Amino acid sequence: MTLMNCLYRATVRPDPDGGFLVTFSDVPEAVTHGKTRAEALASAGEALGLALRGIVADGGRLPEARAIEGVPVSPAAQDVIKLAVIAAFQEAAITKTELARRLGRTETEARRILDPDHGTKLPLLQQALEAMGKRLVISLMDAP
Repeated sequence: MTLMNCLYRATVRPDPDGGFLVTFSDVPEAVTHGKTRAEALASAGEALGLALRGIVADGGRLPEARAIEGVPVSPAAQDVIKLAVIAAFQEAAITKTELARRLGRTETEARRILDPDHGTKLPLLQQALEAMGKRLVISLMDAP
């Protein structure tokens, strides 16, 4: 994993039942709806984050962001960082016990760090990435 990209392209279209539907071709599990286009897009990041966390919770790997058409959407920053830690752990092919040892923590703490639904503080997530030879880099872009 040289660079992890969690910027996925969303398709927004009118829903026959009213409002707008948002889907992601790269993450079919992520679907949301809104009364207006703006409302639908506002909830798209949350839907994407939930879907990606669900994929890794089930033992899957993050899908590549391949679509080039559509509105760019990213999950919340906390989700992206947690997903990066999990992806780095999968790539490192180490045990939770080994991660705990590298961090000087208990295995229970390592399990929590790798739980996509457990709120882990940013410094500990950064420490976990560094323990697996990774570095967190943040980029900024204009909103759509």
